[in-house]
Amino acid sequence: MAEKGDTSSNSQGVGQFLTNFVSEVVQSPVNVILVGVIAFLVYKIVKSKTKSEEPVPEIKELPKLRRDFTVQELKAYDGRGPDGRVLIAVNGSVYDVTKGSRFYGPGGPYAEFGGRDASRGLATFSVGPGKDEYDDLSDLNTTEMNSVKEWEEQFKEKYDYVGKLLKPGETPTSYSDEEDEGSQQETESKSKND
Repeated sequence: MAEKGDTSSNSQGVGQFLTNFVSEVVQSPVNVILVGVIAFLVYKIVKSKTKSEEPVPEIKELPKLRRDFTVQELKAYDGRGPDGRVLIAVNGSVYDVTKGSRFYGPGGPYAEFGGRDASRGLATFSVGPGKDEYDDLSDLNTTEMNSVKEWEEQFKEKYDYVGKLLKPGETPTSYSDEEDEGSQQETESKSKND
């Protein structure tokens, strides 16, 4: 019998607590506003968890591309072409960033880098149209060049290497199907150091 009394006194205590709580909230307009804000935030959280997520658009698998580009040739790969391919040059190397087209493709936050040499923008932390001719980056300071090299390492890890960005008058490399990516990048590194 003592258990029934405990249960009824507990429910009376909870009821009294709620009554006191509501009367405290209603007494001050600030409290009413705060309760309203809290209720709105809880509603937004619950709604966001129950909302069906839109599927991420599927990026079609494109055949690997292996060639060198001039600055003018690179412009055609800004994501607006028929295949939607997006290429970006960083520190003389060209990468296929198509799988990151939501960032680098049309409408993306870094769309200005698509089909261009992004080195200067990455070095100076500015997203804007790059130069329309080959940029040798010779006027960048040491900190900016280190930043470009760090970005280049990130692109190497995340995206497929395509080829190199050709300097004016430079002849393109003849890539063979048997050549693997690693040996090509080693060859490129050696030619840069010479």
